[in-house]
Amino acid sequence: MLEKLQIVKNRFDEVSDLIIQPEIISDQKQYIQLNKEYKDLRALMDKREGYLTATERVKEAEEILADGSDAEMVEMAKMQLDEAKSTIGKLEDDIKFMLIPKDPEDTKNAVVEVRAGTGGDEASIFAGDLHRMYTKYCESKGWKVSVVDFSEGTSGGYKEIQFEVEGADVYGTLKFEAGVHRVQRVPQTETQGRVHTSAATVMVFPEAEEFDVEIDPKEVRVDYFCSSGPGGQSVNTTYSAVRLTHEPTGLVAQCQDQKSQHKNKEKAFKVLRSRLYDLELAKKQAEDAEKRGSMVTSGDRSAKIRTYNYPQGRVTDHRINLTLYDLSNIIDGDIQKIIDELQLVSNTEKLKEAGETF
Repeated sequence: MLEKLQIVKNRFDEVSDLIIQPEIISDQKQYIQLNKEYKDLRALMDKREGYLTATERVKEAEEILADGSDAEMVEMAKMQLDEAKSTIGKLEDDIKFMLIPKDPEDTKNAVVEVRAGTGGDEASIFAGDLHRMYTKYCESKGWKVSVVDFSEGTSGGYKEIQFEVEGADVYGTLKFEAGVHRVQRVPQTETQGRVHTSAATVMVFPEAEEFDVEIDPKEVRVDYFCSSGPGGQSVNTTYSAVRLTHEPTGLVAQCQDQKSQHKNKEKAFKVLRSRLYDLELAKKQAEDAEKRGSMVTSGDRSAKIRTYNYPQGRVTDHRINLTLYDLSNIIDGDIQKIIDELQLVSNTEKLKEAGETF
C-alpha cells in the first residue's frame, strides 16, 4: 500500500508543478483536466497522511510492548495498537476505492430526459412523477435544475421533459438512473379499480464541453417556432423556441424554456453536443459492460431497471435485486439509498477487475 501511495504522491507533486506552468494555464482543456486530477489526488494525499500517522503509531506501540518494562505504558500501548490497526483497516478500504480509475465523465453536469412509454395518459403522469422525484433529489444535493424542453401530457405530467442539472459529480451520480422505469398502480382514469402497469424511459447524458465535441454549423439546420405551454404573454406570439437538427446523424435538440431566442439556441446547442457525445459514450459503456458482465452501468436504455409498486408500497431495482418498502419517500426524492447501493456494486466490480494490486 505504501508503495502504491508513493506512486500517487509522485504524480501529485508532478501535477502540482504542472498547473502553475503558463503554457498549461493557457490551454483551457488541459488546465481543467489537471485541476480535476489535482483535487482527486489532494484527497488521496490527506488519506496518505492519516495512513502514515497510523502506521507510525503501530510501530511506537509495538516497541513499547516489546520492551514491556512499564505495566501502565504496556496497557496504553495495547489500546493504541488496537485503535491504530482499526484506523489502518478503514483507511486501506477508503484508499482502495479512491485508487479505482475514475470515469472522467463522472464529474460533468448532466442532461436528463424523461419520456412517457407504454401506458397512455398514465405513462405521462408517471413521467411527471419521475421528473418531480429527480428535481427534489437534485435540490436536496444543492444542485441547480433548469428545464430545457417539454411536451405536456393530455391528463397531466409530460409526454417528455428534458432538464439540465449542474453541480458536483452530477453525471457520476445520476447515470445509474438511465433505463426503463415501471409503475404499477390504479390510474386516476381507471373506474374499475384495476392495477395497471405503465412505463417511462429515463436517459442521462454527460454535458459535453465545447472542446469535447466540435459541431460544424453548416451541418446543423436551425428552425424557430412559437413556444407552447405555460409562460405568459410571450407564448405563441414570438418565435423564441429553437429546434436544431444535426443532419449527419439526424439527432434533434430543441429548447423553448427561455424567452430569449439567443438563450434557447445556446441551450439547444449544449444539448445537441451532449447527445453527440453520448452516442460515442453509449458504445463504450456497452463494450465495458460486456467485458465485465455488468448490469449496473450497461448503457442499455431498453433495460427495465426499476419497478414502483403502489399497492405494496415497494420499489425494486432489478439490476441488484434491491427491494425497499419506502415508496412514498422514494417518489418524493429520497433515492440516495438506491444510488448508494448501485455505486457500491459498481465499485466492487471495478475492484475485482483491478485485481489484487494492493
